[in-house]
Amino acid sequence: MTMTMSAPTFATTGLAPALLAELSAQGIAEPFPIQAATLPDSLAGRDVLGRGRTGSGKTLAFGLPLLSRTAGRRARPGRPLALVLVPTRELAQQVTTALAPYARAVGLRCATVVGGLSLQRQADALRAGAEVLVATPGRLHDLINRGDARLDQVAITVLDEADQMADMGFLPQVTKLLEQVAPNGQRMLFSATLDGGVDKLVRRFLTDPVSHSVDPGTATVTAMTHHVLHVDAADKPDALAHIAAREGRTILFIATKHRADRVARQLLAKGVRAAALHGGKSQPQRTRILEQFRTGQVTALVATDVAARGIHVDGLDMVVNVDPPTEAKDYLHRGGRTARAGESGTVVTLVLPEQRRDVSRLMSVAGITPRSARVRPGDEELSRATGAREPSGVPVTIAPPPPASLSSAARPGRSRRPRRR
Repeated sequence: MTMTMSAPTFATTGLAPALLAELSAQGIAEPFPIQAATLPDSLAGRDVLGRGRTGSGKTLAFGLPLLSRTAGRRARPGRPLALVLVPTRELAQQVTTALAPYARAVGLRCATVVGGLSLQRQADALRAGAEVLVATPGRLHDLINRGDARLDQVAITVLDEADQMADMGFLPQVTKLLEQVAPNGQRMLFSATLDGGVDKLVRRFLTDPVSHSVDPGTATVTAMTHHVLHVDAADKPDALAHIAAREGRTILFIATKHRADRVARQLLAKGVRAAALHGGKSQPQRTRILEQFRTGQVTALVATDVAARGIHVDGLDMVVNVDPPTEAKDYLHRGGRTARAGESGTVVTLVLPEQRRDVSRLMSVAGITPRSARVRPGDEELSRATGAREPSGVPVTIAPPPPASLSSAARPGRSRRPRRR
């Protein structure tokens, strides 16, 4: 791993000693490139613009300096000192989990604020006092409007996955929130791309930022193998079942939540341990399904784009585009679920005859030269590319997640616009 000369080890960066001890306890010996590149500047209080794909180690790149610079201060009730804004509940949960041991090490309290869970409980956590707040924009707005939170004491603000926030329609809310934080505070923004209005945020809210581009968007292709498999419509359901029956865990991307449910049912009937993950599930259901996927109770996760954003599962080595995405950046986001942090991975796209032209255009925009083949179920080529094998044919049932509560995620008719999170 190549390191920049300025920060070859965590010890030379000036991180709080308790954080160095905790890194060592967690078995993290040396910084990832994005951490080595950004830590000296972020610890010095500079504004940072980090361009790095998901899985490049950026949670600790912003989390360690945020905790190190906040350590020793106490928040008043409802007045956090540091804020991390993320696009999805799943990512909020991951960031909180990743930072928790380090926050404990320096005696800081964290609160997580996302839609779909009890508003009152989150308001209580804020009122009890939390130095670090990890939040999705919609729910944080709700709490501010109720008078449960104020951002005027926030001295460090992080925007993680800013391009996804733009894609999901959150930029107006993000702008309003950034107008409320302490005016002279530190801002760190991480994004794979700077389109969709992210550049406007950078110009308006970051002062003389230091830019670090590590593993930029198209570098996603380096650790990945890309396959385009041409199938006939009549063969597609069986080809899909054979791929889903492979060893290991697989995410299958589907265009709509109704189709995701249907495909998951069809796979279960053929003996594949499948579950659907989409915006129509309540937060407890989504958490349970992801847990089943992590532990291997579920091996094929049938997901829509919105639900799968921000999912991080170690050792996930294949993503299948059952329905090809329409845009190159969605292809890269989907592929970003695999080949994380230096691991390798495979992205497979199933293409019907009428989709060929669109998919080849998408690949050239994404800067990818895939391996192409025509396949049918049972083909040697299908097994070689994907590890496909005949499903058992014995129907399986997986204990369902708890019943949907009437949270914002479970109410019907909420899925057309980007959901407030």
